[in-house]
Amino acid sequence: MSSEQITRDIIKQRRKIRESILEKRRVHFMRYLSWRFKRLGDSWRKPKGIDAKMRLQRKGYPPIVKVGYKNKNSIRGLHPSGLIPVVITNKRDLELLSPSAHIIYIASSVGLKKRVELVKTAKEKGFRVANGGIYGL
Repeated sequence: MSSEQITRDIIKQRRKIRESILEKRRVHFMRYLSWRFKRLGDSWRKPKGIDAKMRLQRKGYPPIVKVGYKNKNSIRGLHPSGLIPVVITNKRDLELLSPSAHIIYIASSVGLKKRVELVKTAKEKGFRVANGGIYGL
């Protein structure tokens, strides 16, 4: 197989992954009664009350978390671009990765000077930086 054929196959495969990521079900699971009380955030909590209508899955209430909402194994954990997200903290972490398969997130614990340096190095090697911000230009 020639290198052109291999790259075409990789592009086809990535396109399929992107399409399946776009097709996946996106449901916002809400905390029970968060729409009624301002003091409750809407981050998911399992409803456990004896009379909780949401636990009973009554009509008119938001959906609860179930196994049926799980994503396919092939796309679980992937970035919407179809690349594998990786958190890096230094230049050595870049050596083990491939620009065609990985997208970079720079760790939040990295300072400004080192962050600018990492973004510059990653761009030179052809990586995409997801959280490059104004330093990714």
